[in-house]
Amino acid sequence: MASRVSMGKQVAYQRKQLGMTQQKMAEKTGIHKTTLSEIENGRFTGSLDIFERYLDAVGLELQVEVKRHKLPDWDEIEELFREENE
Repeated sequence: MASRVSMGKQVAYQRKQLGMTQQKMAEKTGIHKTTLSEIENGRFTGSLDIFERYLDAVGLELQVEVKRHKLPDWDEIEELFREENE
């Protein structure tokens, strides 16, 4: 899964490829410039609706994928750190 920072960088790159400033994008989308900056810097914790609106405006879409990695269950942690000689 992509991190917020990596997604933000991709959104910022796409916006710049379109020749748009954050201010112009704010005017186009109706999303405040500060919010666009938060998204691009990986600090956005607002609604999915706002995030999707921005993605749509720059020609990107959000995808959901099955996790490739999972954290171990508590029961599995002890096994992971067990010494070979036990």
